Amino acid sequence: MIPVIFLALVVAVKVFKKTTPNGKITVYLGKRDFIDHLDHVDPIDGIIVVDNEYLKGRKIYGQVTTTYRYGREEDEVMGVKFSKEIILAREQIVPATHHGDDKHELTPVQDKLVKKLGPNAYPFTFKFPPASPCSVTLQPGEDDGSKPLGVEYTVKTFVGENAEDRGHKRSSVSLAIKKLQYAPPTRGRRLPSSLVSKGFTFSQGKINLEVTLDKEIYYHGEKIGANVTVNNNSRKAVRNIKVFVVQHCEVTMVNAQFSKHVASLETREGCPITPGASFTKTFYVVPLASSNKDRRGIALDGYLKDDDVNLASSTLVAEGKAPSEAMGIVISYSLRVRLNCGTLGGELQTDVPFKLLHPAPGTTVGNGEKEQKPLKKGKSQERSRYENSCYADDDEDNIVFEDFARLRLNEPDE
Repeated sequence: MIPVIFLALVVAVKVFKKTTPNGKITVYLGKRDFIDHLDHVDPIDGIIVVDNEYLKGRKIYGQVTTTYRYGREEDEVMGVKFSKEIILAREQIVPATHHGDDKHELTPVQDKLVKKLGPNAYPFTFKFPPASPCSVTLQPGEDDGSKPLGVEYTVKTFVGENAEDRGHKRSSVSLAIKKLQYAPPTRGRRLPSSLVSKGFTFSQGKINLEVTLDKEIYYHGEKIGANVTVNNNSRKAVRNIKVFVVQHCEVTMVNAQFSKHVASLETREGCPITPGASFTKTFYVVPLASSNKDRRGIALDGYLKDDDVNLASSTLVAEGKAPSEAMGIVISYSLRVRLNCGTLGGELQTDVPFKLLHPAPGTTVGNGEKEQKPLKKGKSQERSRYENSCYADDDEDNIVFEDFARLRLNEPDE
């Protein structure tokens, strides 16, 4: 009889760790990206390991803070600060304060780490408050030396006498994390469109411009297809056509709004579109963060390291809530088409809104297209695969540790 060998693919989960400068405390997090599902947000679950001899009589506290920076540091004069730091959650981790029914249920990764790291491993769980804003970083310019504007989150653990104590740098750990949103499981069948017309003084007829997108929701890295139809019933001619992807940012703290072009093209194909003529063509543009490096003010999905950067995702709000109720930095996108009708004719333009997001893990692209490739920002998908696999409860050493180094330029010093 020929022996049959069954090979099983063990799913390894990556766990991030960071140790205090004195080497006595180490914090472990299963992921850095926490997803806002609109009806709930992934909890921040981790493990803290303390040196046995260092623990004597000491208390270790943990907290989650958000920093909302809406102005440059060099503009802060006469005591005016353009940033606000808020403590979202705080609790004592060591010694544990939960007793009986109040004890948090361990996640599969926490349970695995507690078994692996021994009795000096203490689990902790924090939750984002409702309506907390997503992580957004406004890209600084080449000459900017201060911390970038935006919304950032930090998990900090420190040794102190009480929760109000700031702790010492030698016994503190700060880990930068991100709060993100994924696209809905289905993208729907709605095709956003816009139809505008332009008339001219002392001239009969109008130019009609219709723009229709091939989707309402796009994933980062996808090309955006815009079908442009021009009917010229006027006496003017269309000289050229410009197509832009526009990123709109609303800074709610100061009620400021601004827009940036993140992708563009200009063409004279089919031009001039003379009186009585029509023109139809589909144009494609791809908005990428790599195409906008060093451009001041471009919104990114929270900056952690150079190869982990995307344009900021569109801000989603829960059903029944208006977009104006969103907090932090609200991001939206539109595709803008502009017709140049000459020096005297002016311009005709229209905007068609759409959403730009990350695909949810396991999402497939419809209409017979291939499955969406995983993005670099989706590294935490490994953990969800691990938790859903049969190896979550085994005793094999299938955890990969990665040092949580100072990957972000604006990580707190304390």
